[in-house]
Amino acid sequence: MHRLRSTTGRETSGAGSRSHPPAGIPYASPPHPVASAWRADLASLRSLRHSTIGEALLQSVERCPDREALVFLEEGIRKTFAEFLHDVDQTAAGLLALGLQRGDRLGMWGPNIYEWLLYQFATAKAGIILVSVNPAYQVSEVEYALRKVECNAVVCPTAFKTQQYVEMLRKICPEIDSCTPGDLKSAKLPHLRSVIVTDSRHPGMFHVDDVRQAAGSEHTRLLQDLQRKLCVDDPINIQFTSGTTGMPKGATLSHHNIINNVCIFGVRMGYTWKVRICLPVPMYHCFGSVGGGMSMAVHGTSLVFPTAGYDGRANLAAAESEKCTFIYGTPTMYVDMLSHYTPTKYDLSSVEGGIMAGAPCPPEVVREVISKMGIKQITLGYGTTENSPVTFCGDPLDNEERKVETVGYIMDHVEAKVVNPSTGVIVPLGKTGELMIRGHCVMLGYWNDEDKTRECISPDGWYKTGDIASLDGYSYCRIEGRIKDMIIRGGENIYPAEIEQFLHTHPKVMDAQVVGIKDQRMGEEVCACIMLNEGQECTAEEITAFCKGQNLLKSSLKYCHVSYLVLSDCPFQDPKIRDLCRPLPAHREWKGLPSYLAGGLIIAAL
Repeated sequence: MHRLRSTTGRETSGAGSRSHPPAGIPYASPPHPVASAWRADLASLRSLRHSTIGEALLQSVERCPDREALVFLEEGIRKTFAEFLHDVDQTAAGLLALGLQRGDRLGMWGPNIYEWLLYQFATAKAGIILVSVNPAYQVSEVEYALRKVECNAVVCPTAFKTQQYVEMLRKICPEIDSCTPGDLKSAKLPHLRSVIVTDSRHPGMFHVDDVRQAAGSEHTRLLQDLQRKLCVDDPINIQFTSGTTGMPKGATLSHHNIINNVCIFGVRMGYTWKVRICLPVPMYHCFGSVGGGMSMAVHGTSLVFPTAGYDGRANLAAAESEKCTFIYGTPTMYVDMLSHYTPTKYDLSSVEGGIMAGAPCPPEVVREVISKMGIKQITLGYGTTENSPVTFCGDPLDNEERKVETVGYIMDHVEAKVVNPSTGVIVPLGKTGELMIRGHCVMLGYWNDEDKTRECISPDGWYKTGDIASLDGYSYCRIEGRIKDMIIRGGENIYPAEIEQFLHTHPKVMDAQVVGIKDQRMGEEVCACIMLNEGQECTAEEITAFCKGQNLLKSSLKYCHVSYLVLSDCPFQDPKIRDLCRPLPAHREWKGLPSYLAGGLIIAAL
């Protein structure tokens, strides 16, 4: 078993924060890992920051008050750092005037609009815990989320696209139509007192302008006094997990979690005040709210929001018109942008780099972003909501092999190890097992759920990610898949991510996802779900011949027999929300197939 001393000063097993080797070194484990790979360059590390979110924003405002902080193109809103801080202070004092107190919970429910950022920082300044609510939640889901954390207030637009937010709240709380704003008494949500609407006025609800105008001088003084009482370890954000292992759980993050995660991430990326980030990823996820929103406060970057929802063409147009230097996106977003991008149509010469994260990143997509879009410094990252979120991230100057094969190397002041999930014993370098994380990034716990917290965080502080991974001698990490997603076919372990990455190499395939389905003889069979590039046609025989014609040496692939093939007519979403698709038509041949194989049509049982 390999031992090393991490830069936190503890001796541990696995991989600890340290300076990584030069980007030009090929991706390969060194012959003597203890001597040549696990070097801890203490001088290169930044100390952890001891500040609240409000203090971090104030420091950036003092450095560059008149520089542009936020651009919301669809809304026509532009704010300098000083203007944004003024709005934040006014809104934070207004929330106190409404009767909200330090430790209360406020739900933010909606798309990427200005009020999302405004209330993210206003709640932090007032010591109110922001609850990030999925904008796609329906009635039962939002009722569960608001009741679980005992929300005292909720902020939302009237509607967005097909989502009727105010109408859904009325269904949950019919009492709202006859109450005074701020005095809601709901049978289903007994702690909810205030509903704040961002765009229009409704009976029983506040408008955002009411909140800004509610504060008097006494509330401003109260807000100022409160800044001296806030603690960096206070809970300040509840992020609901997707609920793939049951009902959604509220991962609770502190100022310390969030500030230090984005601080170290930004240093890794080389962020300065000159950086302009095109930010289409949803703010209700950590990727958007921490990696995006908080980078503005901590590093003084400028954020550009192309649209409230998602639009691949709008992302490209925004990156061009606003001279963005970085683009954030999930793999699906980059696939969409690639399908719309041509150098004659969009000028991306200002774009130096980008972040691709939020889901497994197919190597072919990464290569195309580099070769076609010209984003040479595209960087992959990995993390979980429970880890604030980033725990691994590449260097923008890493070579292409590292970019496509790994999710980067471990972040400073964070420890990682890979263990046998059955025994808990650390596995050798290069071998797969469950990835575990320890450090400043680990959440405070799941809100009001001690049992679930104990299940995933060990007594000595290790967070169990549930992801299958391997580490090399430089602490670069390769994610193989989820333990719960692993397919066991006839006794062989098959990792869907490896098959998906292989299928992405077919020239006609835009996206691919692989799932296991029950089989009486083999235990599980492999079902490949494929979405074709626009205008392409493909047959089951063509995919089968492609698979059989390759030299599949990887452990998962050499034993793999794809038994079912699905061609999809709709884009795949993040694997965690596939069940949003419509159910398959009832048919005996589809027995056992998950309902999220919805947009597809089975064309062959291979």
